[in-house]
Amino acid sequence: MVISLTPLTTHFGAEMTGVDITRPLSDTQFGKILAAFDEYSVLVLPNQPMTDDRQIDFSERFGILEGTRALNPGSGTPFARQSNLDINTGETIKTDDRRIFYQKANMLWHSDSTFKLVPSLCSILSAREIPPVGGATEFVSTRILYENLSDKEKCDFADLVIEHDFVYSRGIVGFSLSEEEALKFPSARHALIRANKNNGRRSLMIGAHAKTVVGWPEEKGRALLEDLLVRATAPELIYRHEWRDNDLVIWDNQAALHRATPYDMTKHRRLMQRTTISSGIPAD
Repeated sequence: MVISLTPLTTHFGAEMTGVDITRPLSDTQFGKILAAFDEYSVLVLPNQPMTDDRQIDFSERFGILEGTRALNPGSGTPFARQSNLDINTGETIKTDDRRIFYQKANMLWHSDSTFKLVPSLCSILSAREIPPVGGATEFVSTRILYENLSDKEKCDFADLVIEHDFVYSRGIVGFSLSEEEALKFPSARHALIRANKNNGRRSLMIGAHAKTVVGWPEEKGRALLEDLLVRATAPELIYRHEWRDNDLVIWDNQAALHRATPYDMTKHRRLMQRTTISSGIPAD
């Protein structure tokens, strides 16, 4: 098979065909995937029927897998489970269940794991069971955001450090953690501007977990972060992915933001399995 790429927008994202990641990949094949990932930030690979073991094997080609922390139904495994199905029974979870409320924050623009001391390189999401309507995932590029900054802004932002906080982001949607739960999620600090180690392209690490600018008054820091988020998520910059059975999507958590969109949880089943790859040593 010949690997081919079809751009999804004029500025980021591509669909890759001609590769079967359910089978072992040669170094040459994986090299093409990695190069496309570095170039496009979001890769859609259609028709990739995954098992958990297959997804883990493929994900480990990118690096060390993060463990999933408490509160997500996949806690203690390599998977962050995005679903309205009970992990033990397979039955639909009621909409007033805390497990569903917990997932509500996924509808905020965010990058996975920026609240960890070692941020994520990428996430890989497999569509195992999808609703017939709704449940799309939207993406934007924070590289484009950086490139659209003025020269003065690029200079002014060069040394800024942002505090990222999981408890803060969950609080935005009204989800509260107990004191014991919150202790498992200490905040982390990261440079606002990131650079891809392979191509040098810069991006901004922002999103729902970004709580404040270190050393700035809180109100001033929040105003900057909210302004950057508005600019990044302008409607014309959004790629909306409408899921198909067995789609697999890979995205760069240091160059893209994403968010879930609603579907009717009372009528339709949805099961998405996500693996998250650390950018360095294990983040847990």
